[in-house]
Amino acid sequence: QVQLVESGGDSVQAGGSLRLSCTTSRYTLLHYCMGWFRQAPGKEREGVAIINMDGTTSYGNSVKGRFASSKDFTQSALYLQMNSLKPEDTAMYYCAADLARGTCPATAAGFGYWGQGTQVTVSS
Repeated sequence: QVQLVESGGDSVQAGGSLRLSCTTSRYTLLHYCMGWFRQAPGKEREGVAIINMDGTTSYGNSVKGRFASSKDFTQSALYLQMNSLKPEDTAMYYCAADLARGTCPATAAGFGYWGQGTQVTVSS
Protein backbone atom coordinates (compact mmCIF):
# COMPACT_ATOMS: atom_id res chain seq x y z
CA GLN A 1 0.00 0.00 0.00
CA VAL A 2 1.43 3.35 -1.06
CA GLN A 3 0.92 6.15 1.44
CA LEU A 4 1.55 9.77 0.56
CA VAL A 5 1.15 12.55 3.12
CA GLU A 6 1.63 16.16 2.06
CA SER A 7 2.44 19.03 4.38
CA GLY A 8 3.84 22.54 4.26
CA GLY A 9 1.01 24.42 2.63
CA ASP A 10 0.38 27.91 3.93
CA SER A 11 -0.74 31.43 3.08
CA VAL A 12 2.05 33.67 1.82
CA GLN A 13 2.44 36.95 0.01
CA ALA A 14 3.49 37.18 -3.63
CA GLY A 15 7.23 36.82 -4.01
CA GLY A 16 7.52 34.53 -1.03
CA SER A 17 8.65 30.93 -0.78
CA LEU A 18 7.30 27.67 0.57
CA ARG A 19 8.57 24.12 0.75
CA LEU A 20 6.04 21.32 0.47
CA SER A 21 6.81 17.85 1.75
CA CYS A 22 5.39 14.51 0.73
CA THR A 23 6.19 11.81 3.26
CA THR A 24 6.19 8.27 1.94
CA SER A 25 8.46 5.21 2.09
CA ARG A 26 11.96 4.74 0.74
CA TYR A 27 10.62 1.86 -1.36
CA THR A 28 8.12 4.20 -3.01
CA LEU A 29 10.80 6.80 -3.69
CA LEU A 30 13.01 4.16 -5.27
CA HIS A 31 10.50 2.22 -7.35
CA TYR A 32 7.65 4.59 -8.14
CA CYS A 33 7.31 7.51 -10.48
CA MET A 34 6.55 10.57 -8.36
CA GLY A 35 4.83 13.80 -9.21
CA TRP A 36 3.44 17.05 -7.90
CA PHE A 37 0.14 18.34 -9.20
CA ARG A 38 -2.12 21.24 -8.27
CA GLN A 39 -5.75 22.10 -8.70
CA ALA A 40 -7.36 25.49 -8.31
CA PRO A 41 -11.13 25.86 -7.84
CA GLY A 42 -12.94 25.42 -11.13
CA LYS A 43 -9.80 24.31 -12.97
CA GLU A 44 -8.40 20.99 -14.08
CA ARG A 45 -5.61 19.30 -12.18
CA GLU A 46 -2.30 20.60 -13.52
CA GLY A 47 1.09 18.94 -13.56
CA VAL A 48 3.72 20.86 -11.60
CA ALA A 49 6.66 18.45 -11.56
CA ILE A 50 7.13 14.86 -12.62
CA ILE A 51 10.21 13.13 -11.29
CA ASN A 52 11.43 10.56 -13.77
CA MET A 53 13.25 7.37 -12.82
CA ASP A 54 16.45 8.56 -14.50
CA GLY A 55 16.62 11.42 -11.99
CA THR A 56 15.42 14.14 -14.33
CA THR A 57 12.39 16.26 -13.53
CA SER A 58 9.84 17.64 -15.96
CA TYR A 59 8.29 20.93 -14.82
CA GLY A 60 5.14 22.61 -15.95
CA ASN A 61 5.75 25.70 -18.06
CA SER A 62 4.17 28.01 -15.50
CA VAL A 63 6.61 26.97 -12.74
CA LYS A 64 9.87 26.47 -14.64
CA GLY A 65 12.71 28.37 -13.03
CA ARG A 66 10.73 28.97 -9.82
CA PHE A 67 9.94 25.50 -8.45
CA ALA A 68 12.30 22.60 -7.80
CA SER A 69 11.55 19.09 -6.60
CA SER A 70 13.91 16.72 -4.84
CA LYS A 71 13.95 13.37 -3.09
CA ASP A 72 15.36 12.86 0.40
CA PHE A 73 15.91 9.19 1.08
CA THR A 74 17.06 9.79 4.68
CA GLN A 75 13.73 11.46 5.47
CA SER A 76 11.71 9.28 3.07
CA ALA A 77 10.27 12.41 1.56
CA LEU A 78 9.69 14.22 -1.69
CA TYR A 79 10.00 17.99 -1.55
CA LEU A 80 8.74 20.84 -3.69
CA GLN A 81 10.60 24.08 -3.17
CA MET A 82 8.51 26.96 -4.47
CA ASN A 83 10.10 30.38 -4.92
CA SER A 84 8.86 33.69 -6.34
CA LEU A 85 5.30 32.65 -5.66
CA LYS A 86 2.51 34.34 -7.58
CA PRO A 87 -1.21 34.63 -6.84
CA GLU A 88 -1.87 32.26 -9.74
CA ASP A 89 0.04 29.56 -7.84
CA THR A 90 -2.84 29.43 -5.38
CA ALA A 91 -4.20 25.87 -5.41
CA MET A 92 -4.43 22.60 -3.58
CA TYR A 93 -1.15 20.78 -4.15
CA TYR A 94 -1.03 17.00 -4.39
CA CYS A 95 1.72 14.43 -4.31
CA ALA A 96 1.20 11.42 -6.60
CA ALA A 97 2.90 8.12 -7.31
CA ASP A 98 2.65 5.23 -9.72
CA LEU A 99 4.69 2.07 -10.12
CA ALA A 100 7.50 2.68 -12.57
CA ARG A 101 7.05 0.71 -15.80
CA GLY A 102 9.47 2.50 -18.08
CA THR A 103 8.52 6.07 -18.94
CA CYS A 104 6.72 7.90 -16.14
CA PRO A 105 3.20 9.17 -16.81
CA ALA A 106 3.00 12.69 -18.19
CA THR A 107 -0.45 13.52 -16.84
CA ALA A 108 -2.48 13.12 -13.66
CA ALA A 109 -4.50 10.33 -15.25
CA GLY A 110 -1.43 8.11 -15.24
CA PHE A 111 -0.88 8.24 -11.49
CA GLY A 112 -2.76 5.80 -9.32
CA TYR A 113 -1.82 6.92 -5.82
CA TRP A 114 -2.57 10.34 -4.34
CA GLY A 115 -2.12 12.19 -1.10
CA GLN A 116 -4.84 14.24 0.54
CA GLY A 117 -3.38 17.55 -0.63
CA THR A 118 -2.08 20.67 1.05
CA GLN A 119 -3.41 24.19 0.41
CA VAL A 120 -1.18 26.97 -0.89
CA THR A 121 -2.61 30.48 -0.98
CA VAL A 122 -0.64 33.38 -2.42
CA SER A 123 -1.93 36.91 -1.89
CA SER A 124 -0.96 39.94 -3.93
